Amino acid sequence: MARRPGSPVVILSVLLVLTLAGWLGFDYLRTRLAASSCDAVTTLRIVAAPDIAPALTTVSQQDTEKCFKVETVAAQSGQAMESLAVTKPDVWVPESSLWLQRAQERGSWSLPVTGTSVASSPIVVGLTETAARKYGWPDKKPTWPDIFRGDPAIGFLDPAVDPVGLAALVGTGELTKKAPDPAGAYALALRKLTKHTVQEPSAIFDPALEGAVTSEVSLKAHNLVGAYADPAIPSLDYPYVVLPGTSDAQRAIAQQFLAKVLQQAPILTAAGFRPPNGTPGPDQPVVAPVNLPDDPDKLLNEWAAANRSSRMQVLLDVSGSMAAAVPKAKADRMTLTIKAAELGLGLFKKTTKIGLWRFSTNLDGDKDYQELLPVKPVGEHLASNDTLAKLRAVKAISGGATGLYDSVLAAYRSARQNWEPGRINLVVVLTDGKNEDRKGISRQELLAELVKLQDPKRPLQIIGIGIGPDIDPAELREITRATGGDAFPTPDPTKIVDTFYAALGKLLEQQQ
Repeated sequence: MARRPGSPVVILSVLLVLTLAGWLGFDYLRTRLAASSCDAVTTLRIVAAPDIAPALTTVSQQDTEKCFKVETVAAQSGQAMESLAVTKPDVWVPESSLWLQRAQERGSWSLPVTGTSVASSPIVVGLTETAARKYGWPDKKPTWPDIFRGDPAIGFLDPAVDPVGLAALVGTGELTKKAPDPAGAYALALRKLTKHTVQEPSAIFDPALEGAVTSEVSLKAHNLVGAYADPAIPSLDYPYVVLPGTSDAQRAIAQQFLAKVLQQAPILTAAGFRPPNGTPGPDQPVVAPVNLPDDPDKLLNEWAAANRSSRMQVLLDVSGSMAAAVPKAKADRMTLTIKAAELGLGLFKKTTKIGLWRFSTNLDGDKDYQELLPVKPVGEHLASNDTLAKLRAVKAISGGATGLYDSVLAAYRSARQNWEPGRINLVVVLTDGKNEDRKGISRQELLAELVKLQDPKRPLQIIGIGIGPDIDPAELREITRATGGDAFPTPDPTKIVDTFYAALGKLLEQQQ
């Protein structure tokens, strides 16, 4: 029996078909509209600290938004800070706002910049299980005072290059405030930390050491037992920073992704991070929040004094008079000076940075100066046969005059531009004469420029070492003292090594 066209069954069938068609059509239309609005997929470029970069990548992979994609590059915060102007990411996520503060002070951008914390991780001493048992673990949790009462072999990241080390400096100051002699206790603690200071994060987990000052998030990965400080140390706060210069369109996308990161907090928690407010997870102690210091550079300068870690721009006179013979030594002035410089490399820790310019007149076109060795750690210089070969090959320029003023100013400007907190920043001038470049600037012009370049918060001294009887001691002292430095004449060139050591020793004592 045929169904009538108007029967309820037919009507319901038609309505069902129309409804399905409508939903399918809506879904198709929505897909088309979405596709049309996302013809151009935008890339959000993020540079993040290595420990949090994988978690940010995981969050981006959970994202179903098709209009943009996220590219996260892992980079040590110190290295990232140096290259922000070149790499120009949209977002930077360093370990700590201390690093954001440092970038601000370095002039990485002209406007005040803040970030939103997306995670946190306290600073701890991570001990090997063997070392932890020395302090009563697992029955008793080891503490910082327990550990540093002795002379532990604890790996420590140079605070001048890593925020973990810088945060630990803050905590060390807090821990020693109640000591009978706070200043002495602080200095002693710093010297203990200097013994196993390294530049690379991976190097602090040396199996020959008892442990390392590190972040809580690193404990599990390296099978370490955490010892927490009381009072606490500033936690790493991982600020999510949309950088100046980012376009409005990119800025809007960056804010969208920030919202997703905060929504996907369990991903970061699973990776070992605490939420931004520091709420502890299972088996994690409560860590009180600690304010960041107003002037981290002050802490780093104190560290430099304890660590004797420097950044030295050396200016070496290669004018013709440096070929003058020193009969007593059966050598010339240049040979004796190079010997002093080579021995001087062994005076410093391998983390100290040294670079060398030579100067005379018209060495590089109209310039009186020329770079011979780039500024890099002493350890790298000593490991390179090329460095010593270049140094030993330096000769006096026959007929070359002494372009002292122009060269000193250029070296000082370079050192000021590249000034590094956490180091004793110096310009060391080795010369056997006085200025002879009549086409260059005058002494008054040099002194005026040096005065303009002074910054009490970022000290940069010139140390002058005069070689032989032909120097003008008054000229050298006037130049060096304009920067808070001093001059050390050496009438007898055979004493250059002693003078070199005495000058550096006096300077380092002043920094203590």
